[in-house]
Amino acid sequence: MKISVASFGERPKADLLIVPFWEGHVDAHRFPMLQPLVSSGDFKGKQGETAFFYPENGSETRLLLLGLGKEEKGSLESIRRAYAAASRAAQAKKVRSANILVPTSAKLSHEQLLIAAAESLFLTNYSFSKLKGDSLKDNPPVLLEQITWIDVEKSSLNHLERAKKIVDGVFFVRNLVNDNADDKTAALKEAASHFAQNHSHVTTEIFDKKRLEQEKMGLILAVNRGSKQEPCLIISSYKGNPASKEHIVLVGKGITYDTGGLNLKVGDGMLTMKSDMAGAATVLGTVQTAASLGLKINVTAVAPVTENGIDGTSYKPGDVYRAYNGKTVEITNTDAEGRLVLGDALSYAAKNLAPSCLIDFATLTGAIVVALGEEVSGFFTDDENLSKDLMKASKQTGELMWRMPIHPDYKDAMKSEIADLVNSGGRDAGSIKGALFLQEFVGKTPWVHIDFAGPTYVSKPKHYNTAKGTGFGVRLMIDFLERRERH
Repeated sequence: MKISVASFGERPKADLLIVPFWEGHVDAHRFPMLQPLVSSGDFKGKQGETAFFYPENGSETRLLLLGLGKEEKGSLESIRRAYAAASRAAQAKKVRSANILVPTSAKLSHEQLLIAAAESLFLTNYSFSKLKGDSLKDNPPVLLEQITWIDVEKSSLNHLERAKKIVDGVFFVRNLVNDNADDKTAALKEAASHFAQNHSHVTTEIFDKKRLEQEKMGLILAVNRGSKQEPCLIISSYKGNPASKEHIVLVGKGITYDTGGLNLKVGDGMLTMKSDMAGAATVLGTVQTAASLGLKINVTAVAPVTENGIDGTSYKPGDVYRAYNGKTVEITNTDAEGRLVLGDALSYAAKNLAPSCLIDFATLTGAIVVALGEEVSGFFTDDENLSKDLMKASKQTGELMWRMPIHPDYKDAMKSEIADLVNSGGRDAGSIKGALFLQEFVGKTPWVHIDFAGPTYVSKPKHYNTAKGTGFGVRLMIDFLERRERH
């Protein structure tokens, strides 16, 4: 997509002009031809409301009136949602070029309004069509190719390009999550290797199955037993500030497909399971985006990657396996596999990577979706500073988070009579018990567990999140890293 700025009088010809209005303040003085539409009450400026108008002459083929809602209730998220509606309306008309006006507000600065609008337009301007066949020929998606921001200073181009780089990181995750399960292991490895080859401050190391055996990562190897695809552990590091001792390590669950193992899922339960590697994609996408932006911070992604397949060699309920940190785990449910691969990855990171903090991302439990739904992720931590920074990032980006309790009394459910731990303590408080299991592998390192099984893969498009993979987490973590960068 080409991005530019221009004055209103010197704007280029385009397919569309987007004109935003606050509800109750629809003033058509700049466009007198709109007065009949406004006077009729057919357009009121309600949040996300859109109306097309076709002028007889001018720089654009059509105008799109965009409602922003009530100004006193305006927020970064309401602006994002409004401009998402504009982007969807443009796609429906197969618009390729647009001139875009930015509103004014007493609550929000021009820069805030511009970035929120740009983020939304970029995020909504997405289509995953690589797996389509003849239907793509009959109805190919048409996305915006040229955007010109009207009456915006040239100095703001840096902000717009920054927003585009972040959205590119989101698209990186969406593409990986939406792709076929059989292709994901190779795609994750290739992406991490390719970026390291093309960025001087990024290094990537990939542990193959033999190396995992040498490192005695028994939990990753156990989960992998039923798969023909070999497992791996991807470690991708960006050193943006070598002089700093702070090192943020992100660990992402990379189950490329989850059958449930011998505790087999029902058919409908498998339909979304190619997205079970969203954690791995998110942490790799975050590191790549941080490097693209040149953040002055050190951050590493650790991604344990394997299928949870099923065959005659699958790991079995009742058996015990030894983790990298020496703890033994009795398998009480082979469908609680994500915490197993994360256990090895977290303990390896805590011992070998000198992290100042550990943050893991995982589509870990259905229980978190029951608790918080499809739009909110839950996080668990005992560290107040990490919690505050994450909640600030959540508010800024609109990627919603809710802090969940780590109730120590529930640890009793994770005890085994024949091993150190069981991997599943039953259905009740399932997300909390999953967090308590992971806590056994982080040592004394400050740690956050993010269970984002809801918002990472949605059933239908909503606002600027297109179905199915959303790329949730990248914008959140970039904002979080920038806050740490400023500390």
